[in-house]
Amino acid sequence: MEPTSNSAPRRTWLLVGGLFALCSVLAGISVLQSYVCDMGHPTPLGSLFRQEFKGWYGIGLVSLGVIWFSRRNLPEPGHTARWAAIHSMGALFFSGIYLVLISWLIAGEPSVMHPGQILTFSYLMRTYWLHYAAFYFVMYWLVVFGDLGWHYYNRFREREVETARLQRELIEARMDALRMQLNPHFVFNTLHAISALIHENPDAAERIVARLSELLRLSLDQTKPQEVPLSEEMEFLDRYLEIQQTRFAERLKIEKDISADAEQALVPYLILQPLVENAIRHGIEPREDLGVLQIRAFCHNGRLELSVRDNGEGLPENGKKGAREGIGLSNTRSRLRQLYGDSFQLELTSPNGGGLEARMALPLRTCLEPASESQVLTMSEPAMKFEYVSARFRD
Repeated sequence: MEPTSNSAPRRTWLLVGGLFALCSVLAGISVLQSYVCDMGHPTPLGSLFRQEFKGWYGIGLVSLGVIWFSRRNLPEPGHTARWAAIHSMGALFFSGIYLVLISWLIAGEPSVMHPGQILTFSYLMRTYWLHYAAFYFVMYWLVVFGDLGWHYYNRFREREVETARLQRELIEARMDALRMQLNPHFVFNTLHAISALIHENPDAAERIVARLSELLRLSLDQTKPQEVPLSEEMEFLDRYLEIQQTRFAERLKIEKDISADAEQALVPYLILQPLVENAIRHGIEPREDLGVLQIRAFCHNGRLELSVRDNGEGLPENGKKGAREGIGLSNTRSRLRQLYGDSFQLELTSPNGGGLEARMALPLRTCLEPASESQVLTMSEPAMKFEYVSARFRD
């Protein structure tokens, strides 16, 4: 779920309120401790209250600046020494600010340690500079590490939510693939092909039953990761194509051109089947003559290029005006956007020579060099435009 527009200010006010509530509690504890341990002379309670609350509220005020500075200087892998140096200088700077602020706030108050003495700004700066500076130097690092802990906790929770969303998208894709394979039209034609082969070619009929069983089993396999090598994706697709080849016999010609370097590239699991289903259903099936289905995959300029092309009627003349998203396209685009952000391309075009071509470009990653979690969830490559140009791409 996208954050609302007022969520950031709300979190800021919660941080400010929580920080000053903590400072109030600590100030109250300090007052109680100082009052109990009065070291043999009565402690002026009013002055003690003012000094302790001014001191801890001063810590809270300066700590807001520390949190702001910390979030703009987060640790980066391989730059820990630089991060430590920056925050060491920041600790000195904010300790100096705290020294000046607390001396100005407490100036004019009677001394708790020396009854009858009025504390002045110059006296506090001269006498307590080491105490205040050293005290806030330690407080600075406590605030930095506390804020870092909160920052990484939030990132962990966000990644949990994102991972759950990806899992849901994958399950939906599996269910969508199963739904398409259990489509009554598909099942009827498959069973019809099997019945026609039972007496003429029992071995072929048995093979098609086995392929149909394997398709259903793979669609429901919950152990598959979000991305698999293209070679594994093609194994699933080959089972589907074998059934279709049996259905259409000589009416269907399948051409595959998969480059060797593309076979180990990672692709979302079950991402090609909806494209092939669309090509066969709307491009090959309406034809009475030979239908040609071409599947290509190759690597180019750090990206994996995939295409599925048929020799059907192609795009209608008003394809752009009448475009609407079906379940298959919506599911495919949603999964790609969740995995790659805007770093993908998906478009349908009518190439020279007729037919329809679905082209997809993904960031190139191989199973030999898996991406880190941050790369999967927050891709930073230049955004590619997603185009939807046909009403013909339906579920």
